[in-house]
Amino acid sequence: MTDWQGKNVTVAGLGVSGIPAARVLSGLGAHVTVVNDGDDERSRAQAAELEALGVTVRLGDGATLPEGTELVVTTPGWKPDKPLFAAAAEAGVPVWGDVELAWRLRGTPAGKPAAPWLAVTGTNGKTTTVRMLASILRAAGLRTAAVGNIGVSLLDVVLGDEPYDVLAVELSSYQLHWAPSLRAHSAAVLNLAPDHLDWHGSMEAYAADKGRIYEGNRVACVYNAADKATEDLVREADVEEGCRAIGFTLGTPGPSQLGVVDGILVDRAFVENRQKNAQELAEVSDVNPPAPHNIANALAAAALARAYGVPAAAVRDGLRAFRPDAHRIEHVADVDGVAYVDDSKATNTHAAQASLAAYGSIVWIAGGLAKGATFDELVAGAAPRLKGAVLMGADRELIRQALARHAPEVPVVDLDRTDTGAMLAAVREARRLAGPGDTVLLAPACASMDMFANYNKRGDAFAEAVRGLGA
Repeated sequence: MTDWQGKNVTVAGLGVSGIPAARVLSGLGAHVTVVNDGDDERSRAQAAELEALGVTVRLGDGATLPEGTELVVTTPGWKPDKPLFAAAAEAGVPVWGDVELAWRLRGTPAGKPAAPWLAVTGTNGKTTTVRMLASILRAAGLRTAAVGNIGVSLLDVVLGDEPYDVLAVELSSYQLHWAPSLRAHSAAVLNLAPDHLDWHGSMEAYAADKGRIYEGNRVACVYNAADKATEDLVREADVEEGCRAIGFTLGTPGPSQLGVVDGILVDRAFVENRQKNAQELAEVSDVNPPAPHNIANALAAAALARAYGVPAAAVRDGLRAFRPDAHRIEHVADVDGVAYVDDSKATNTHAAQASLAAYGSIVWIAGGLAKGATFDELVAGAAPRLKGAVLMGADRELIRQALARHAPEVPVVDLDRTDTGAMLAAVREARRLAGPGDTVLLAPACASMDMFANYNKRGDAFAEAVRGLGA
């Protein structure tokens, strides 16, 4: 669809991606109708802004397909089983996500250079890897931006006035589900673990949507050598002739891999005679923080940058310049010889597993909304490093039961609270259990919405409570 003038387009949902989509499509001359399930004060304010642009907004009615719709553009959060999508399928109306729309609009207006995309997905580590990648690209002198699921609208960037050489794009499984024609320069799947199964319906469907990121790749499909499922997705992908499979590993890399040798990140993929040669990229100490899963993120970012032709020195300089976002294994303070670390972003078991593996003796603060997760594997793996656990939140009982089965000797404090003030109590209880040399780690393995607006607010509450200890 290239001529948007007079086209009847329905945008499903407001929010971070729905509003830019409606605004852009209206600006291109389409007749836009936004349908939205919610009808609260915020939605009404957003609707008023769009209606001033000539967009029709229907609040509290997200189930009905407006008559005459020729295309549906959906926000990522809408589940595929929504009645609106069934109606669209029955009427033969295509459904795109905001990423698909951005992909098709790149190079608009005609003649504008379309920056290639280096794309990243995975269950955990996406945002950190994309921001690392953008830092490396900038260190190479390239005009770039970290965009997509990271919270920066791809539509705004693709259609903006800023000229970019290349984009570092974070993509969620939701976004990939609705992006059938996306074709990246190179892409990475960092890892795969059960998550968002309530949205996708099964682990197989979730993995298949993640694997869409490899379709049509031109230069490199980057996978995690320690996670066979990611390599399987590469094998199944239909890529352009000459596109290569590039692995990353925390061990010694083989040919066509990036890895670690004696504390050095090395490249045996983008070098001459990769059977015998390797290129030093950076030191492990250049990665901030140098936890194992974060080193894996750095290797994935380096692989994508090298696929784009970035020199080794830029990898080192970019990693040194990178500063992680808040609430991602963030050291808050040392109090009486105990380190307090905020990994509130660990909202599922896979993320918490990586976080727990980074420390030797841990008092673990966990709990929240489990989202259907089970905790036996997580607790069994972490048991030797647990000195204590403090549990809170709606589904804390699931974690308590796993601790009883796999770490019965670990003292557990069960806070029967789901109010935001519970965090202060949790930190105080953790302090009581911890001693010099220990780490009090907030790695909830659960979502935050039972107690907090988001994981940021949860992490802020933890940091505030920790700072109160030293007062």
